[in-house]
Amino acid sequence: MTYVRTVLGDIAPGDLGVTYAHEHLVIDGGRPVLMQPDFDLSDVERMVTEVASAADLGLGAVVDAMPCDAGRNAAKLAEISRRTGVHVVAPTGLHHDRYYGPAHWSHRLSVDALAELFVADIVEGIDANDYSGPVVRRTAHRAGVIKVAGTDAFPDDRDRLIFEAAVIAHVHTGAPILTHCEGGRRAVEQLRFLVDHGVPRAHIVLSHVDKVVDRGYHRELLSGGGVVEYDGSFRSPAGEPNGTLRLLSEMAEDGLLDGVLLGMDAARRGYYKAYGGGPGLTWLLDGFSTAMDAHGLGSAQRRRLFVDNPARAFAFVDVTSREHG
Repeated sequence: MTYVRTVLGDIAPGDLGVTYAHEHLVIDGGRPVLMQPDFDLSDVERMVTEVASAADLGLGAVVDAMPCDAGRNAAKLAEISRRTGVHVVAPTGLHHDRYYGPAHWSHRLSVDALAELFVADIVEGIDANDYSGPVVRRTAHRAGVIKVAGTDAFPDDRDRLIFEAAVIAHVHTGAPILTHCEGGRRAVEQLRFLVDHGVPRAHIVLSHVDKVVDRGYHRELLSGGGVVEYDGSFRSPAGEPNGTLRLLSEMAEDGLLDGVLLGMDAARRGYYKAYGGGPGLTWLLDGFSTAMDAHGLGSAQRRRLFVDNPARAFAFVDVTSREHG
């Protein structure tokens, strides 16, 4: 039987409920915050308030997308989950090189060594120090997804390094893979790379692709069982057509909605009401759900986007069955 791995333990995929597929609940320091102070999402009290507001509207689960040594804090994610009742899936993996710098340890490790770190996060527990120092102390909170970021030149040498490590970690654990597509681009190349290396396309989630509002591009990604994540709905300039809404309508017309997930990728204080910003984590379940309904994407379609599709995409592959299959 397959499962989804949350920071508080494994659950049945059907128990996830309404799921946001790509979020940033905690960014606890690190180079990203040094680069941009608005990335500082270290306040648990504020995020508990934020998540609880969305839970009141039905939110059941969040997939966090801040991987190794970039402000990840598994203990804080677990506390938010315990206090709100919302399931939280934590990541392993690596983000863009810009969030680490030229002296980072990820430049000195082999593919196999990186994969070992990812596997340990998934199987044993996420390092309490977030791989930021020489001492590793495993927590009880295990990673449930492998997050890797690809460049706009995918696949360059670093892309190959971290994507190959993600493949190895997937093969050993069955964990799903969540990717960052820079500007929404290169998703076709990322998908092809991972599938060619043996990862089932149903367990590869390609993020941010709604930044490219091109029906043919999305048809290509979703045909044959691909999975994409749309998170640009609240970024559409006022007075202009909403590209995410347009793509959702087109994919529904094309019979491809079963491969689409929704998130917000709200990685800044300015996006959260608890930090004095907006639209807040409730956006997808209030304002945008109203807009979807007005465009013919009713409760049945929204259930697929928020509940059924994430339950499949973030379930672990049964590696035992695969090995004996």
